[in-house]
Amino acid sequence: MLVIKSIFDWIFAIFGLIVLSPILLVIALAIMVQMRCINPFYTQSRIGQYGKPFKIYKFRTMYDADEHCNKRESSIGLLLHKYKLNELPQLVNIILGDMSFVGPRPDVSGYADKLQGKDRLILELKPGITGPASIKYKNEDKILASVDNPKQYNNEVIYPDKVRINLEYYYNHTFISDLKLIFLTLFNRNL
Repeated sequence: MLVIKSIFDWIFAIFGLIVLSPILLVIALAIMVQMRCINPFYTQSRIGQYGKPFKIYKFRTMYDADEHCNKRESSIGLLLHKYKLNELPQLVNIILGDMSFVGPRPDVSGYADKLQGKDRLILELKPGITGPASIKYKNEDKILASVDNPKQYNNEVIYPDKVRINLEYYYNHTFISDLKLIFLTLFNRNL
């Protein structure tokens, strides 16, 4: 299963980059023009498979705090974020072997290290662009905006539920279930 998944990921990530390259170029140029920046990409350290840190690639959606008075999302950034197009550069992460199309979303440091006991099995999986928890919480920003204490709600409700969902994925995933999750993601469906 792992070999098939790795081959599928690698082939379709390369295919995706080739097919989407005109769109990626337009997005990159739009970011550079609107945000007046040289680099249209944003990188951040995330925790990957086996707890190993890696750099995740995304399209830049926010102005840098040092370039402007406040850190805010640009209008192009809002559009990219809404349709998850800011995630497209993660195809490079798949080619590099840091990520897969399907798996738990990679956490920032401070969350993955809190995993205890059997929950740490999640770290054996390559992180993914999408997964069952990503689909369930596709509107996570709206959910967090609707509560009084978003950080507390995330830490006490959403994150533990994501861990439960990702652990269930660990025990039950198959190549066919991954294809179904890709389909659900592309067509914006719930589980």
